[in-house]
Amino acid sequence: MSFHIDPQADALIVVDVQRDFCPGGALPVPNGDAVVPGANRALAVVPWLTVATRDWHPPAHCSFIPQGGIWPVHCVAGTPGAAFHPDLDVGRIRWIVDKATTREMEAYSGFQGTELAARLTAAGIRRLFVCGLATDYCVKATALDGRRAGFEVVLLTDAIRAVEVKPGDSEGALAEMRAAGVSPARSDELRA
Repeated sequence: MSFHIDPQADALIVVDVQRDFCPGGALPVPNGDAVVPGANRALAVVPWLTVATRDWHPPAHCSFIPQGGIWPVHCVAGTPGAAFHPDLDVGRIRWIVDKATTREMEAYSGFQGTELAARLTAAGIRRLFVCGLATDYCVKATALDGRRAGFEVVLLTDAIRAVEVKPGDSEGALAEMRAAGVSPARSDELRA
């Protein structure tokens, strides 16, 4: 199966492919860096609207363990850990969307607390291709919010990896996205 990309109506969202979520980072997703080849393939398909989200936390963010949250300190704005993975082809990314930028608010979705939905709509986008980290958190939340905002959403299954805090989290996230109408694809099925 192949998906023909219409640069006037399709957009790619690369979710949180940041150093802290990759091996060696503060909150590594197992094999998180394995999403990079598929993300880069998708970025290079055609000149189209490409968006990258990133966690961009203040130093004492509410999600951090020292503040009573559940996660170790990660992706603090401006630190090396918050940078995109060094192999990600950032030169092809047109928009960067920062999320969870205030101390008091967590945001897994690239749509939460941002102008992403309005910007995509204003650009005439109707279909979103989503990949990145992590399947069971920010990828899922972004895909589901994309559906809620009225977009068709396609998940690039070769360019996602899960945290899997509890066994089955990844499969549960995939099932939840399927139930919401998110379609699966692979980065090598995208065509100009």
